[in-house]
Amino acid sequence: MKKLSWGIIGCGDVTEVKSGPAFQKAENSSLVAVMRRNGTLAEDYARRHGVPKWYDDAAALINDPEVNAIYIATPPSSHEEYALAALAAGKPVYVEKPMTLNAESARRMSQAVKEHDGKLVVAHYRRQQPVFKKVKQLLDEKAIGEIRFASIDFRKAVLTEEELLVPRTAWRVDAQKAGGGLFHDLAPHQLDLMYHFFGEIQTASGIAVNQAGVYTADDMVAGTILFKNGVVFSGTWSFAVSKEQETDRCIIAGSEGEIRFSIFDHAPVVLAVRGDTTSFEFDPLPHVQQPMIQAVTDHFLGKGPNPCTVEQGVAVMELLDSFTRREGR
Repeated sequence: MKKLSWGIIGCGDVTEVKSGPAFQKAENSSLVAVMRRNGTLAEDYARRHGVPKWYDDAAALINDPEVNAIYIATPPSSHEEYALAALAAGKPVYVEKPMTLNAESARRMSQAVKEHDGKLVVAHYRRQQPVFKKVKQLLDEKAIGEIRFASIDFRKAVLTEEELLVPRTAWRVDAQKAGGGLFHDLAPHQLDLMYHFFGEIQTASGIAVNQAGVYTADDMVAGTILFKNGVVFSGTWSFAVSKEQETDRCIIAGSEGEIRFSIFDHAPVVLAVRGDTTSFEFDPLPHVQQPMIQAVTDHFLGKGPNPCTVEQGVAVMELLDSFTRREGR
């Protein structure tokens, strides 16, 4: 296989700018088919993006002989079903985050990869973005000495009644579709970066509550991680504060200084060491997933390592479950 011919299952909002166009712009890659249960919307997407084929049935796209790689961009409740079908058809899978509804489901996906000798990459795409590569570089170079701890403080305003009526927003706070509401929608990016930066996990625990009662899912989560290398992490996520309280802040502290950055907001990476401060600025990416999609394409073509393995995806799902006490509730 010299070139990937992608098919997208679930050509919704996330694929309009963040990911979809990148499949056409990556080297040795093209987007040849899209699927959405609403055939009219699938046809409209295909027409607007210059995609030659569209489907309203996932099985038809998966079994299209011209499609040799599958991108799953549906809500998490269907990730496992489509991933297992694609792997059984002998096609590599790039699956959106969260990888699936819970760790148990993620482990079944991992087993399917082994059974079919397949390839699967989880879309923890911030790993490949220049801003977070810079953070990892600073950590690897011990720019702040030995790492002691990391913290995340993340707060978002409660969604309005009008926002909850918008389908593309409403499903993200539906525990049945999203797994755990906005925490499960957003925290995978944050927790995956911590795992990417600090390695294997020794223990993790947390609490999750529904304080405001606006959503079916929990709106407040707090958790801690002890990594095997001794780094301690703590995080708090609140999705029921006022607009004025919104915060997106991560701090990594070492023996000599600290690194401060945001994970979703466009902000510089700040390095502070012994009274000296340096800021690193990065231009916004036109398609935030493009660096990852290039890495995924290279991996599927046998030209590079897996940028986020199924095992790493399982580890992040286990963290989500540990923080929300999902297993054993």
